[in-house]
Amino acid sequence: MTATIASLKSNDPCWCGSGRKYKRCHKTMEGRVVPGHISPLRIVPPEIGRPSYADGPVARWSEPRVKSPEIIERMRRAGRAAAEILAAAGQQVAPGVLTDEIDAFVHEITIEKGGYPSPLNYGTNNPFPKSVCTSVNEVICHGIPDDRALVEGDIVNLDVTIYLDGVHGDCNATFAVGQIDAASQRLIDVTRECLEHAIEQVGPGRRFNLIGKAIEDHAHANKLGVVRDFVGHGIGEQFHTDLQIPHYYEPRLSTVMETGMTFTIEPMITMGSWQARVWDDGWTAVTVDGSRTAQFEHTVLVTDDGVDVLTRQP
Repeated sequence: MTATIASLKSNDPCWCGSGRKYKRCHKTMEGRVVPGHISPLRIVPPEIGRPSYADGPVARWSEPRVKSPEIIERMRRAGRAAAEILAAAGQQVAPGVLTDEIDAFVHEITIEKGGYPSPLNYGTNNPFPKSVCTSVNEVICHGIPDDRALVEGDIVNLDVTIYLDGVHGDCNATFAVGQIDAASQRLIDVTRECLEHAIEQVGPGRRFNLIGKAIEDHAHANKLGVVRDFVGHGIGEQFHTDLQIPHYYEPRLSTVMETGMTFTIEPMITMGSWQARVWDDGWTAVTVDGSRTAQFEHTVLVTDDGVDVLTRQP
């Protein structure tokens, strides 16, 4: 390298040796999150109950949208465990901590609770290789833990799911890494508010599109964007069922909520563009303009008189 990155001008040859101008090559990646080294697959003890995909790809089956009382009771336990794991994992967030270290922590505490970390080996052609998703700054979702250390001023979303007693509990939250700027704090606050406004729309006989409308209205009122590429989903004995819950208003969506339905609401809110692109790893989704994004998620149950949040911390 003939010049330090700090001294390079836009029209200088890029430091990487590509022959392209710096402005056309690596300059666009300044300040962005980049892929790191991924550690070997962590092992789950054989005595831990595991989902069918844990040992290889399997086809989905038709799972009832309305759950039985027995399934709901198990989902309460799984949801409570997921919330406890997420709270504990959030306490690990600090400058200098590797996202891989957070993954190791989540992996171990999930096993201690008698559960299987649902993300591990989930997927068909390209299974997810870790036990939690760690999405930093402009990473919208599905960030893979690696050897990148968290930096003062970052924000990071931790997406925790546990498979316990034959069902999944799924939740996530975005955490500040040390002291963050006011705009990032506002993004986190508004995103959390979007989730709460959405939960208020849940109840029997109500259309699912009211959830997206509540999220979109609140985000746009605060001049923030709503990611459209990813949605909330049905959940139960399967990690994802056929129910899909957009986080934006879709007037054509006529599906109605019924007592006993269980699903996630997980709005992804951005400072800039809502459009996403996915890294070559097939999982990590980032904003196309590099703007920061935050997310919060709960698993909810439709009840006779409204909603029960299964992943709410006591």
